[in-house]
Amino acid sequence: MPNLYVAHNAAPEKPSVLHKSDGSSIVLLVQHNACKLKNHGRFGSDFKFSGDGHFQKHLKSGRRYFSKSRGLSVSCSLVPSIRELTDARVIYCVAPAMGHNQEAHPESNLRVPAIVCALEKMELSPASLLKEVGCLHNLANRIEADNPWLSEHLNQHQVFFLQLNFRGSEVLELQSFSPASVEDIARVHAKAYVSGLEKSMDQASEKGIIYIDGSGPTYATATTFKESLLAAGAGITLVDSVVMPQPSTLVAASKSSQDPPMGFALIRPPGHHAIPKGPMGFCVFGNVAIAARYAQHVHGLKRVFIIDFDVHHGNGTNDAFYDDPDIFFLSTHQDGSYPGTGKIDEVGHGSGEGATLNLPLPGGSGDIAMRTVFDEVIVPSAQMFKPDIILVSAGYDGHVLDPLASLQFTTGTYYMLASNIKQLAKDLCGGRCVFFLEGGYNLSSLSYSVADSFRAFLGESSLASEFDNPAILYEEPSSKVKQALQRVKHLHSL
Repeated sequence: MPNLYVAHNAAPEKPSVLHKSDGSSIVLLVQHNACKLKNHGRFGSDFKFSGDGHFQKHLKSGRRYFSKSRGLSVSCSLVPSIRELTDARVIYCVAPAMGHNQEAHPESNLRVPAIVCALEKMELSPASLLKEVGCLHNLANRIEADNPWLSEHLNQHQVFFLQLNFRGSEVLELQSFSPASVEDIARVHAKAYVSGLEKSMDQASEKGIIYIDGSGPTYATATTFKESLLAAGAGITLVDSVVMPQPSTLVAASKSSQDPPMGFALIRPPGHHAIPKGPMGFCVFGNVAIAARYAQHVHGLKRVFIIDFDVHHGNGTNDAFYDDPDIFFLSTHQDGSYPGTGKIDEVGHGSGEGATLNLPLPGGSGDIAMRTVFDEVIVPSAQMFKPDIILVSAGYDGHVLDPLASLQFTTGTYYMLASNIKQLAKDLCGGRCVFFLEGGYNLSSLSYSVADSFRAFLGESSLASEFDNPAILYEEPSSKVKQALQRVKHLHSL
């Protein structure tokens, strides 16, 4: 796994990063922004995440963090060993698209950094930076012991210091991955759209923000094209990582592995609304659809099962495979929500009839409804289809705290889904499964829910009770849910 180390540099002046707290302690390396010390460069030019939950401006210095005033640097190796890849239980990629952003837009560039910081704070990343109390004189011989000012304070006070909490080989972030190629994108999207978007980047550079043609207003900035390629590339890399070992392409687990890693693409822009001919609804390229075609064409995984539990219907993925019998698309979403598609009788066309299942849930549906849907609809559908790989459009905007819809999912609901989907993949397709981040616009519920999904992947207990508040939930519309279930089960002979 990437090795995080503290390097000694020139003796600092009296560093502003060290300050007295309540007259009895010194905070080393700024206790509020441990997150920025690891892989700082992936978040773009000037963002850090501080302990109080806010993003603040900071200077970019790439993947190696260094401050002359502090005399310390923290670095991560970029390329893990093959052993680390094959031993991992969770493999993830981060593509935050920091340049693709519009002020006050709900699909903001704060989303992925919030998740990454939550993973690190909750000790779910490869190396978490923890604040633990220790005697400063025990650190004096290890850190800047030859600096008189610092040595004095190291020996007189207690501080919060950095401890590396490696998760062994359980969790691995792939930091080196390639953007998707135009060929990869063109397996799903019209070449005219792809080339037109690339050409429009010049206009975006001039104007700052433009709106790109499609079935709905989707904005673009000067970096949107390249960052969308990178998001799709992250998904492709994770498909590689759960399929078969090929050291040259950074792939991880073999088809014969008893417990291959779960993959999670922490990416944006999201993708499931993007239709073959253009963008739609915050989405530029169909990340999960592109990965599905890649799995078929490159790895020979003929039968792909896609689960979409975003609160909005994944109309782009739906349209891309509507007449394809080898890709089963199953979407649960809030009835009547954007974009108004995904009716229960939309079941596919031609040879693909029956390979699309849409289940609109009434507003107010929550944990009880989704557990029933999983047991009575998702499991039997997957069992009948017999997939070679499962891909998941993981939207966290069904959470009761999310501002863009009115379902009552909780952090516990997402833990259940992650745990059960992992088991389903293990039962049906050798454990090959990749999650793709879609929606989720309340940063707190989004980050906690993704973190709990990681816990489910690792087989650890949920911590949802520390975040969820049952008092804000109300009675679910059980009779309407039952009617929807009965109808979809009849249509699909479940």
